[in-house]
Amino acid sequence: MRLLTLLIMRLMLVVLFCLAAAVGCLVWDAHRSIEADVSSTATRVNQRLQALYWQHLLWRNGMQRGALVPLPDWDTVETQSIISPGVCVAFGLPGMERRTLCSQVEALGPPAPAWFSTTYLAFFGNYVPIVRSLSIRDQSAGEVVTSVEPDAALRRAWREISTVVDVAIMLAAGIAVLAALMIGHALLPARAIIVALKKLEDGQLGLQLGKFKSTEFNHIATAVNRLAATLRQTNSERLALTARLFQVQEEERKSIARDLHDEFGQALTATTALATIIEANAMPDRPDIVKDARAIAHAQERMMGALRTTLVRLRSQSIEEIGLEASLRQLITDFNAQSKTGTVYRLQMAGRLAELQERIAVDVYRIVQECLTNATKHGRPTEVSVQLEHRATRDPHVALTIEDDGGGSISRVHTSSGHGILGIRERLAGLGGSLSIADAPKGVRILALVPLGGEGIAA
Repeated sequence: MRLLTLLIMRLMLVVLFCLAAAVGCLVWDAHRSIEADVSSTATRVNQRLQALYWQHLLWRNGMQRGALVPLPDWDTVETQSIISPGVCVAFGLPGMERRTLCSQVEALGPPAPAWFSTTYLAFFGNYVPIVRSLSIRDQSAGEVVTSVEPDAALRRAWREISTVVDVAIMLAAGIAVLAALMIGHALLPARAIIVALKKLEDGQLGLQLGKFKSTEFNHIATAVNRLAATLRQTNSERLALTARLFQVQEEERKSIARDLHDEFGQALTATTALATIIEANAMPDRPDIVKDARAIAHAQERMMGALRTTLVRLRSQSIEEIGLEASLRQLITDFNAQSKTGTVYRLQMAGRLAELQERIAVDVYRIVQECLTNATKHGRPTEVSVQLEHRATRDPHVALTIEDDGGGSISRVHTSSGHGILGIRERLAGLGGSLSIADAPKGVRILALVPLGGEGIAA
């Protein structure tokens, strides 16, 4: 998940949590406000009824109080005016039916939704009525019961909460949008850093990140720039070491080829001559000696064939002598001659290949040799084609394409445990080139590009 998305999600969770806490506080405050209104209404009504009670009691000099108290007209408009909206007051003498006086409910707003009513009552339940005696000294004066009408309480709570919640939701949405924009703007350097790291991964080591407004991102940018510089230096040292390694390898191959040709070749030739002499001078009655001499001669022929094959793989000094084109033709001829499965090897060349520098020519020769060996070893192709072209365009380079019909695939090439492809990549890296492997109609196609620049053509 992207960092910006994660931060926005966390911000929304915080906003929703704060909004839920605010709504809870509002609901609790509305509940307490309704309870306070009921209590204050009970106090006001009780005081009014007590005043009526004592006034009437004094007028009648305490006589026949049971018939005279309370006054018949206690539930007047004046009494109703001191009752808070949604509150009901019930009063009656002991043994008599109570009369109830309620304020208007419609003024409190529209009815609350069913889900709000269910949730509200589940948390707070019904309000407990407030019961107070009209006179502490005279229990026969009756009790005043003040209660809140359930629908009125729900209407009032919903009105207060919905009004404030609408504002709170708009504020929360505005805060969330503005915060998301600010977070997105603050994280813009992170996107640039990610792009730079991807370029480093792709081998673009020349990048340089600039300065950012944030100190933390500046530290990261400095670390990325140092990493790029270190990778450039390491890559340069690796390429120089690789070039030197292949140079030493070629020199060692030349030395081994000379030793094999001069020492082992001469010994095999002398052994073949001795076997011929032994066969010619053997006594007529010793056919076993003739047979052994011929066996030695045949073994020497096989060893000479193996030696020639080895020398073909080791030698590259023919490039210095006859050039790249002739060396490649000889290589293709040798592979056709040594093919035991009837594979046909074809070669097409174009451009100024004879003018390539010796190092590039040797590496191209070795790449062709390795690709032909891999095609023969890891598949059963009937045809392997090699195309080599020197393209003298605005960006001069050498393009090498090798395609076979051996039924191979890219996955098998990448999962192979050999070091052939790795060696090819190292050679091309030393030349600043690139390698791509793709599926051909019946096998695998390998494309190697070697840039020439101003040093690829021999002076």
